[in-house]
Amino acid sequence: MAITFSADDFGLSVGVNEAVALALTQGVLTQTSLMVAAPAAADAVRWAKEMPGLKVGLHLVLVDGDSLLGHARLPHITGPDGKFGKNQAVLGVKYFFSPAARRELRAEIRAQFAAFAATGLELHHADAHKHMHLHPTVAAMMIAVGREFGLHRIRVPAEPPGVMKLCGERVGFADYALYHWSNTSSPKD
Repeated sequence: MAITFSADDFGLSVGVNEAVALALTQGVLTQTSLMVAAPAAADAVRWAKEMPGLKVGLHLVLVDGDSLLGHARLPHITGPDGKFGKNQAVLGVKYFFSPAARRELRAEIRAQFAAFAATGLELHHADAHKHMHLHPTVAAMMIAVGREFGLHRIRVPAEPPGVMKLCGERVGFADYALYHWSNTSSPKD
């Protein structure tokens, strides 16, 4: 399997966008994930349209970041500023156990997929900020809603052994998987 490098947080800032562009032109990067509600999302879309070799996915923000729908529409899962909290455990419990939170979560996921579609970019894959798509409720909604927008791939993280070794960890597998499926088959490599 060829190693593919992906950058998250595309759209978070102009500096992040410039780093993604530089990494692509230097041959280090092949894909990125766009935060559609982030402050520099429009700048990221401009960069992506100027770099046709860059594959762009949706980086759902459902923790520690801006929502699209705001607090009035998401009172159970955002603060008064319209941002998702930073505590993944607390949000994870809400997403799993609260019907009101799940309704709001689905609406926000749909809004983010719609905002991505409105950019005119081809949807290469989806994942979530801080790997929140590994949460079973989020994953199920991301896939169900995403399919309506042409989603066929999700990025699942697993850090390379060399990186983990530098962090003092021992692992036995490499890189991350980009799972791909068609409408008639189940997810696979």
